[in-house]
Amino acid sequence: MKGDYQDLVDEISALLGAPATLENRDFRLIAFGAHDSDDDLAMDPVRTRSILTRQSTAAVRSWFEGFGIARATGPVRIPAAPDAGVFRARICLPVRYRGIVQGYVWLLDQEPGTPGPDPAALDAAMEVAQRIGVLLAEEAKAGADLSREFLAVLTAGRGWQQEMAVAALRVALGPDGDGLHAAACVAPWSGEAPASVPGAAAVCVVPRAGGGLALAVLLRLRSTDALAPALAAVTRLLPRAADPSGAAAAPRVAGGVADPVRGLADLPAAWEQAVAAARAAAAQPRLGPVAQWSAIGPYRLLAGLAADPVDDPAARTLLTPAHRELARTAEVFLDCAGQASRAAAALGIHRQTLYYRLSRVEQLTGLDLDEGEDRLLLHMALKASRLTL
Repeated sequence: MKGDYQDLVDEISALLGAPATLENRDFRLIAFGAHDSDDDLAMDPVRTRSILTRQSTAAVRSWFEGFGIARATGPVRIPAAPDAGVFRARICLPVRYRGIVQGYVWLLDQEPGTPGPDPAALDAAMEVAQRIGVLLAEEAKAGADLSREFLAVLTAGRGWQQEMAVAALRVALGPDGDGLHAAACVAPWSGEAPASVPGAAAVCVVPRAGGGLALAVLLRLRSTDALAPALAAVTRLLPRAADPSGAAAAPRVAGGVADPVRGLADLPAAWEQAVAAARAAAAQPRLGPVAQWSAIGPYRLLAGLAADPVDDPAARTLLTPAHRELARTAEVFLDCAGQASRAAAALGIHRQTLYYRLSRVEQLTGLDLDEGEDRLLLHMALKASRLTL
């Protein structure tokens, strides 16, 4: 579906001779045309932010909506507003389906005094926008209609109940049920599921075992080695789930994408992979903000453990806030395969300081870091303690 949107946006760009961008009705970027101008003003802050962050700010959205774009049935010209970061005028093509706005196509307008797009070309572009509206409406309807069946598959548990839920979802999806899909998870999530997710066959909100909610997305794929659109779709969902206040205490929102599956029989296991990948992305920033299950390394095993905090007697004292630096030292040392010189360099400390800290770790845990099994136990406890999602 992502490719379909891109093709249609490129068609509008060619018709009007200007790079176009497509956003859904929540002002989240779906596709954008290539920009080859040398004019720096053509990429004003609003357009640049939309492309780089995949969304527009609430202030920008409110400003544009003030021109009646949500009610318009034809092109809307919007003047420049340098104070708002809009250095170039815009043309907005509302994307509608059966009278309901589904999104917007944006183009940079010509400078004042310069003839704008030909009316016939604008009419042709509006016809393309209508085709985009059909696609967006179909995706939104499919995701909304299948949320109950999708949720049943993810929460039915094992056995005949799960088999029945999978069968019901397969019937609801029709021929698409035998296609290639990837399960994705975004957590923590607040509120309802989004009205539309590009490329999604189904979307639902799932209660988490430890409390709170997660967003589940069933994404269509073109091939097993083309996960980039799925990862991009999940990335675009993250700002919506984040705490709008930006509070430091808010849990880190992360996403996970499972390995592709063909058909739906393995969907429950794929969902477990997606949850594990999201937990790993939240635990280890270098993996995320969206992690692919096949790339999370040891977290493939650790994330399958219970969501409860680690409470192994050996690591209990080391994992208290009072010994945070010692715990970090031990983790880096073990990440470096017990090589003292590498660990000291990574920590930025003298090797003798490293040895002193490791001796304190042994005193607190009762473990012998010269023993392989003791090292393994401590390494697992330290990594698992990160899995708070």
